[in-house]
Amino acid sequence: MSPKGQVYLFAALFILLGLGLTAYKSLMLHFPLLPDSERTVWDIEAKLSFETRGTPLTVSLALPEKQQQFKILDEIFASAGYGFAIEENHQRRAIWTRRDVSGSQTLYYKFKITERADAQELSSQDLPETVIPPTWSSAEEVAARSLINSATDLSSDATSFTQQLLQMLTDAQLSQDAQLLFESSRGESIGELAIKILNAADIPARMVRGIYLENRVYNQRAEELIEIYNGKEWVFFNPYTAQRGIPSNFFMWQRGGQSLLDVVGGYNSRVRFSVIGNDISAKAVALQEAENQTAALVDFNIYSLPLDKQNTFKSLLLVPIGALVVVIFRVLIGIKTSGTFMPVLIALAFIQTTLTAGVLILLSLVAAGLWIRSYLSKLDLLMVSRLAAVLITVVILMAGFSVLSYKLGLDQVLTITFFPMIIIAWTIERMSIIWEEDGPREVVKQGGGSLVVAIIAYLLMTNDFIEHLTYNFPEVLLIELGIIMILGQYTGYRLTELKRFRFLIE
Repeated sequence: MSPKGQVYLFAALFILLGLGLTAYKSLMLHFPLLPDSERTVWDIEAKLSFETRGTPLTVSLALPEKQQQFKILDEIFASAGYGFAIEENHQRRAIWTRRDVSGSQTLYYKFKITERADAQELSSQDLPETVIPPTWSSAEEVAARSLINSATDLSSDATSFTQQLLQMLTDAQLSQDAQLLFESSRGESIGELAIKILNAADIPARMVRGIYLENRVYNQRAEELIEIYNGKEWVFFNPYTAQRGIPSNFFMWQRGGQSLLDVVGGYNSRVRFSVIGNDISAKAVALQEAENQTAALVDFNIYSLPLDKQNTFKSLLLVPIGALVVVIFRVLIGIKTSGTFMPVLIALAFIQTTLTAGVLILLSLVAAGLWIRSYLSKLDLLMVSRLAAVLITVVILMAGFSVLSYKLGLDQVLTITFFPMIIIAWTIERMSIIWEEDGPREVVKQGGGSLVVAIIAYLLMTNDFIEHLTYNFPEVLLIELGIIMILGQYTGYRLTELKRFRFLIE
């Protein structure tokens, strides 16, 4: 393969690899492509309180299960003085134990959740267990059968049957059958009673407990939904409104199971929930999710470095943007610069000094340096000595400017130390030679070109979107490398040459 073909091949590979890794981090790891993107993180606290009489104690709390809409980011179990374990049987539960304790006791379970970026509808592929009909008294069985017959007549399938049944149980004017069942239910909720009737009608049904995600809600009780299997899928219903479906802000805590909280050895037990919503950086959430997944693209990345090193690389990752600007302006536009990549270093200095102050400082240093260099050239010094003398002069000028600006209260000039001294000294030497060989016009052309390219590089390197993209998606370096390799094969007219060779073009 020819060298030109190899260049295009490697450039295409670099660009595709960079785009692929960037797309993977954005779509799969949910890193935000735009700066200042935020995601809502919910802090949820379950407070368990109960009384004890000094007997051995076992507390069991159902823990949230994996679900499609939300992802658990972090869990904290506050259990000082208690033995603790997590059971992973049919249902995930936290177990606290203690041999001898008396009085009022309080335990806490805290965790953070966020909505999945690829949230899907709640669904369950598990098949229902064998339906066990409830045990009724004769009167209860007659009343339940009457409700079942009425709901059957008004429905066409298990889904519509459930909706009709719930409407009967929540009607303002309850029938005598419904009143009888409520009176004999011994404090059961509408959902629990509906599940018993549905099981009596041979319809698989189970309780779903959860909480509503509303900001700054304290001491919230667990809310109930019921879920029935219609032969094809599980369908949710609100037992108090008979509405089908699950609200978007409903966080499902327990799906099925007998109880949310069990306390053996205690009494007056209850669990209450508090919810607080916070909008935080989407990048921080994505990082925490990626750490939980131990994603290699994040684990072996800049984020794993100490913060001070991350700040250093944050600036270094902007340098290729400046290099790309230099390549475009020199190869495609044809602007001459003093030194190949000096504009990039000047742009980095502008980032620290701000643009206006940086331009004024740079022009002052170069102008003063050129004047001193012109005098040194009359002394017939060797180039090395002359360049060293110019360097020392630049340092003296920078120190003098800093002291003078401090006395005058000009804080921006104090950032003069960010300018690359050796580069400025070499630029002064180079411009002096160009002045002697080609005249002041060429000095203005190259110096002005360097300044223009440095300003444009500065504007791009300080753009919020580009700064965010280069730091959070360093894979774009491969894309920049591929583009620069393609530009390296360009042999056509530069923009500044179109006027000069316009007759040949015609």
